[in-house]
Amino acid sequence: MTHLRLNGLLLVALVLVSLVAIFAGSGGAAPAALFDTGGALDALVLRELRLPRVLLGVLIGAGLGAAGAVLQGFFRNPLADPGVIGVSASAGLGAVICLYFGLSASFALALPLAGVSGAALGVASLFLIAGRGATATTLILAGVAVNATAGAVTALLMNLAPNPWALAEIAYWLMGSLNDASWTEVGFAAPVILAGLMVLAPLARGLDALGLGEETARSLGIGLGRLRLAVILGTALVVGGGVAVAGAIGFVGLVVPHILRPLVEHRPGALILPSALGGAVLIVLADLVTRLLSGPGIPLYLGVLTALIGAPFFLWLVRHSQRRAP
Repeated sequence: MTHLRLNGLLLVALVLVSLVAIFAGSGGAAPAALFDTGGALDALVLRELRLPRVLLGVLIGAGLGAAGAVLQGFFRNPLADPGVIGVSASAGLGAVICLYFGLSASFALALPLAGVSGAALGVASLFLIAGRGATATTLILAGVAVNATAGAVTALLMNLAPNPWALAEIAYWLMGSLNDASWTEVGFAAPVILAGLMVLAPLARGLDALGLGEETARSLGIGLGRLRLAVILGTALVVGGGVAVAGAIGFVGLVVPHILRPLVEHRPGALILPSALGGAVLIVLADLVTRLLSGPGIPLYLGVLTALIGAPFFLWLVRHSQRRAP
């Protein structure tokens, strides 16, 4: 399958899934309701609730998918993922600190900036611990360390929450959800995530060269220091921007690139765009499932569903990697 055909099919799938997500469910309305300016209830539901929810899911899924593809290409192993290696937990910690100390009310971009800063710190810590040429084992151990540290500090802040309502708010937020998506959240997340995607997209050539080895990449004119900095910045932007508005949503960056990798002939650079599209499809579809399965007073959170899908997949991937090891 050619790369153009693959991207075209994923784009068509994304459009179809998005349309279903917009119009499916209780109180469904005809497509014409989107253009109804008379203030009808079904038109308001579509325009003010479902449409921003789908757009936010597309943005977050694209960011997580692209970040997963870039991290896997940079580390040259299929186990790298923003959630597995601690980036999502670090972004969540940054946002929780912002919420805990009330900084989110200080100015509009406080929460997204806190999420981005936490994600950047998590990526930088991972690279510092793992070092150059990290093996899969070293990468996972470094990710465990970053995850454990971010999780411990987050748990400490939850333990010190001033009241049960603050604790519940942090806990539910950390589960990851698009339930409260609005045009305000889209306005916050879109510039941050799109900026991150613009940083990650041009890394294709560098990742392809790095796949041949560091010395070969240097001989081809790839600056590994600049490449590492771009990976840190781009991953921090897309993950931090998503976590800041929707909480922690894991395993998307692990599952999607691994499924699509054989279709791009295992080329790290060619995997970025398909992973972005595939991540968007997965998030929109998973959010649709959570919305349809949630009942009155019993919400199913998006982050919980992606974890239920991703955790068994990760275990299978580890076992599969062990069987292939010499």
